[in-house]
Amino acid sequence: MADKKLHIALLFGGNSSEHDVSKRSAHTVYDALDKDKYEVSVFMFTKDGFLLGNEDSMKIFNGAVEDEVVAEAIKDVDFSNPLANLQNLSEVKDVDLFYPVIHGNMGEDGTVQGLFRLLNKPYIGSGIASSGVSFDKDLTKQLLTLHGIRNTKYVVVTLETRADHPYEECAAKLGETLFIKPARQGSSVGIHKVANKEDFEAALDDAFRYDYKVLIEETINSPREVECSVLGNREAKASKLGAVVVPEGDDFYDYNNKFVDASGVVFEIPVELPEDLTKEIQQMSLDAFRVLDNRGMARMDFLVDENNVPYFGEVNTLPGFTNISLYPQLWAVSGINYKALIDELIRLAIAEFDDNAKLHYDFQELGSEKLGAGLLTDEDKK
Repeated sequence: MADKKLHIALLFGGNSSEHDVSKRSAHTVYDALDKDKYEVSVFMFTKDGFLLGNEDSMKIFNGAVEDEVVAEAIKDVDFSNPLANLQNLSEVKDVDLFYPVIHGNMGEDGTVQGLFRLLNKPYIGSGIASSGVSFDKDLTKQLLTLHGIRNTKYVVVTLETRADHPYEECAAKLGETLFIKPARQGSSVGIHKVANKEDFEAALDDAFRYDYKVLIEETINSPREVECSVLGNREAKASKLGAVVVPEGDDFYDYNNKFVDASGVVFEIPVELPEDLTKEIQQMSLDAFRVLDNRGMARMDFLVDENNVPYFGEVNTLPGFTNISLYPQLWAVSGINYKALIDELIRLAIAEFDDNAKLHYDFQELGSEKLGAGLLTDEDKK
């Protein structure tokens, strides 16, 4: 008798600016999953955070108009039920593992990881705290700096402190040309390169549309954008490096040339760099993976300046898996093809779940005699 197929629930979509990118990634992953080894059910989170069932999600995979499928799916839903948004998870039985392909908000920020933890099921990628910290560029940089991993200088601005950080002050501290970035966004959404007060204020206005915490960051002179893929759990390995060369005249690798029109972008995979620089970037990637307590996979992004000094940019704990995504391409040139990479991510997820299942939690029943005297008086309790 053949071994039972592993039942995988593939989750995608989400209520983030990367909704459509997630759909592309998930479709590529679905096509690559070996159907002789895996039974695959798909679930799409709508832009409003409602989880469609497998049947409706497959309709969208197969080209149906998303808005029409969603409208039909939710027309009779009782949203007074606190679990209404997730009720369609019960549409399929015996899920063995969750595979989130949700980029950005709700996918990389620890939200669905908390759901998987409550459901007590293995899942691909980093845990709750690691995902949340890694998704926050400010918290990431604080941890990297604490552990001596080089990254760019910056200041954090909130709506309440915006007036305390005028362009003139930031330019004096960080340089005249600055990057403005929402702290918790991905795919270059809301990011602007500015060099004067007017553009600075407009960029902040836009960045605050996506987050209430914004980074104002120094610019690296003549940077090369270099990427490294990391794979593993507590013992991880780094891929060969890749570089992104954007069209002349574009300031950086933005949303448009990532996903809308990548025809002018050149990927150097693998990229030829001095051996000592390559090793330094790979080691910085592994160090960051460890410091951030990442699991499974992460893509580490770097800027390399004109003097071949690398600066850690950001970490992506659920990197893109589209046909032009760097994470799988870097592993392909490092000797792990797309299907084998997916198999390894599934193996790592199950291994991490099994490791965590060995942890002990002691529960001691407390009778009234062990509670001790309270600090509140009878008068306080009224």
